[in-house]
Amino acid sequence: MSARKDELAAVQAALRAEHAAVYGYGVVGGRVGDGRRDQARAAYDAHRARRDELRLAVRELGGRPEPSAAAYALPFTEPDAATAAALAAELEERVAGVYADLVRAVEGDRRAAAAEALREAAVRAARWRGGSVAFPGLAERAEASGHPTGTPRA
Repeated sequence: MSARKDELAAVQAALRAEHAAVYGYGVVGGRVGDGRRDQARAAYDAHRARRDELRLAVRELGGRPEPSAAAYALPFTEPDAATAAALAAELEERVAGVYADLVRAVEGDRRAAAAEALREAAVRAARWRGGSVAFPGLAERAEASGHPTGTPRA
């Protein structure tokens, strides 16, 4: 696979992750308590903005942006207010994993943007969890926990 195709594939993977995060935050926002609804709305808006940036990046690379799925399987069935924050943290960790892959696959301005998106996802995950992890998005950490990162379940 050529470097450009590798880059396009990594950007498409990030786009898929953002589609899943937007969907997931639709669920989180409907279930999280009033005290964290603004936090959920801000994350939802951030993921929508990243999604739109990635659509443009795919086009710039000569690809056709993958559309959002109608629905995504979430790691928690029927989340309630108590599990909505855990769902949000999981969404952010998955997105962080995909952005870690994107950082490795691209260069220049696109790499800087991917690193910033990774940082933002890690910060949001820490806020939702109430603590952070060393090396967010690292695949080895996710494998040890049994949750593959960056694999939105469609």
